[in-house]
Amino acid sequence: MNLYRFLKELPRALLISFFIFIVLLTIPVLNGGTITFNNNLKINFLYTMLYGLSLYYVNAILYMFLDTFFEKDKYTLKRILVGFSSSLVVTLFVIFSLRIFEDVLIEGRTLTTFLNNESVSNYVVALIVSFFVLLGIHGLYFYKAYNENKVKEQKIIAGTASAKFESLKNQIDPHFLFNSLNVLSSLIEENPENAQLFTTSLSKIYRYVLEQKDKDLVSVEEELAFAKTYMNLLKMRFENSLFYEVPTVVSNSEAKVVPLSLQLLLENTVKHNVVSEKRPLHIRIYMKDGYLIVENDFQKKEVLQSRQGVGLQNIINRYHLVTDRKVLIQQTEKVFAVQLPILTKQIATMNTATDYNENKTYYKAKKRVEELKGFYGNLIAYCCIIPIIIFVNLKFSPQFHWFWFSAAGWGFGLTMHAFKVFGYSSEWEERKIQEILNKSDNNKTWK
Repeated sequence: MNLYRFLKELPRALLISFFIFIVLLTIPVLNGGTITFNNNLKINFLYTMLYGLSLYYVNAILYMFLDTFFEKDKYTLKRILVGFSSSLVVTLFVIFSLRIFEDVLIEGRTLTTFLNNESVSNYVVALIVSFFVLLGIHGLYFYKAYNENKVKEQKIIAGTASAKFESLKNQIDPHFLFNSLNVLSSLIEENPENAQLFTTSLSKIYRYVLEQKDKDLVSVEEELAFAKTYMNLLKMRFENSLFYEVPTVVSNSEAKVVPLSLQLLLENTVKHNVVSEKRPLHIRIYMKDGYLIVENDFQKKEVLQSRQGVGLQNIINRYHLVTDRKVLIQQTEKVFAVQLPILTKQIATMNTATDYNENKTYYKAKKRVEELKGFYGNLIAYCCIIPIIIFVNLKFSPQFHWFWFSAAGWGFGLTMHAFKVFGYSSEWEERKIQEILNKSDNNKTWK
């Protein structure tokens, strides 16, 4: 744990330690005792803070180690059991070490005397307090992690739909369509034969767009064939101001890329670079070292459109959804190149928002079953553990019935859990979320 992390966790560690001190201070009062503000109270406070801070940071380090060890299985039952049991063992060891520090080093007793006077009863209360503190911390930690994981899944689903929607919106760009129709209008008068070819190419482009819009990947061969058609369309528009090179042979028939990525990149080349007879633009498409590369002369326009980089970012986002390989961008004074990873292995694709909506009923039913299992598991644990706590209390410290705190605290939590599962808590959350969304929609205005 580095210094920054140590200082960041210090307020929380102090707060938990102070809370434990208040609880331990309140117990004698409830048992008929009084609080005396003297030097002993100060010493007890310091010892409680020492125990609290030591246990907090030792368990925090253990948490970080286990998170690293279970990097891919952070939210499994095995992780919970290993984390909880190891925390109890480490806590017991730290308490034992601190008792040696307190009795031997501070109070000056010998180690032999300390060991002879040690008994299980010296650790019962500490272990019970640690048990419930660790149970609460683990419960909160995994509940938070579970919710974060669910939110992440929903963001991925929404991101997939959003990326596809943004991709389609960019591909069928009104600006591009407007320019294409202008070119077509000019060609009809000047060169009817080219106008016919232009119309045929334009129809092929949009047919390809409609065919590929729902696919996650498409073969490089198909994408290159489309790129050639699209470049012919641009060639009719810019004539001798534009030159291109497209490979005719693909060595690996299984090679795949994100669909319509070439169209976006090629459109960007003419959108962001000067294209004229005095400064013709050269575009080269080739494959190298597992990448499909689109390279063009860097002839940046003085004034760029406001939506600069949207198409490129769209490609990066879509690749991020299907692979860990990155889209590489290289820029020099003379050349701008984008390298698209060529994917050859079959990958599992995530459900889209449409699939999610279609299976919404199933997921709700599954969630309901999980909620019921969680509640009944909590109830069974309560019924099994509370009698054990009562037995331990009456066996080792019958003079004070502290088991009521555990029974009441856990019972309150169990009652709240029951309200959530069988009451109206979940419906209230959904209604509140819908209310906020509706309010947000109503606040939108046309500009």
